[in-house]
Parts: sequence; C-alpha cells; structure tokens
Amino acid sequence: MSTAETKSAAPESNVRDVSDVSVVRMTEHDLVEVVEIEEASGLSRWGWAAYYAELQGGNRDLLLVAKPLHVRGSEPHQIVGYIVARETAGELHINNVAVRDQYRRRGYGAMLLGRVLDEARKRGAIAAFLEVRSGNSTAQVLYKKCGFRAIATRPNYYTDPREDAVVMSLDLRSS
Repeated sequence: MSTAETKSAAPESNVRDVSDVSVVRMTEHDLVEVVEIEEASGLSRWGWAAYYAELQGGNRDLLLVAKPLHVRGSEPHQIVGYIVARETAGELHINNVAVRDQYRRRGYGAMLLGRVLDEARKRGAIAAFLEVRSGNSTAQVLYKKCGFRAIATRPNYYTDPREDAVVMSLDLRSS
C-alpha cells in the first residue's frame, strides 16, 4: 500500500494524543501492521520474517508498539507506531522507529523512543546509537530533542535511494 493510499484510506480516528495510546511489547500478531507501517514510511526493508526472528531473541522487550487505548469497531488500524532496538554489551542500538503518517508530529515517536531508552537503562545499557538518513531532518530533530547528538557519517549507508547515514548517540548515564 502506498503512502497516499494509507492517508486516504484512514477514517477519522479516536486517537488524539499520547494519552490515548499505550506502549506495549510487540507480538507476532502485530507484524502485519508493523510491516505495513515500515513500507509506508520508506524505511529500509526488514519484512515480516526479520521482525519475527527479533521477537524470538533476547531483545524482545525492546520491540514495542503504540496502540490506541480505545478502539472503535470501524478503526482500521490497531497500531499507531513502533520501535525496534537491540541491547548488547551495554549499548542500545535503535534499528527502526516509525509512526503512521496520519499520527506523526503528535509525540508518538518521542514516546516510543523514551520507553525503549528507559528499558535499556533498566538493562544496564550506558549508551544508545542509531543511524538516520542524512536527508531525514524531521527524524534528526526528534532525536536531538531526545538528547541524541550526531557523532559520525556513514557514506552511502542506505540504498534505494542511496544516501549517507548520520550516526547519533546518547549517553544513557547522563540523560
């Protein structure tokens, strides 16, 4: 489904702000919608099998979805957004963050990011890292607001289209 189709197919929702959703652990029942959001967001493709494999691993508590607290029968979607991360050797790596187009700029991305950072701190992680497309200024602004800072560039990191990545980090001990 294209982004344009996602926008036009979505009826009025009862989700208004972050108080209308809860962040819960992703399950395999969420994967169809997660992949739908991934495709509409233009993220590097993981697909159902990759997310399913992550759910089977030791980092499954770092795969989160934001879901409406109250769903009407006509509600087409059960998931507002999601985040996928891994923690290894005291470092959190944020792999994917995405929010449905019609829910963007309402605080859901920051909410998901905050929850996964809290979980990483509970696990004893001391730093968080992520890569973001150099042209994705909206995401970079979000990450900076959450305390991340740019530390490096990875040339030609992304394909389709080819683009550099900005590597960002956050010291979890001081944030």
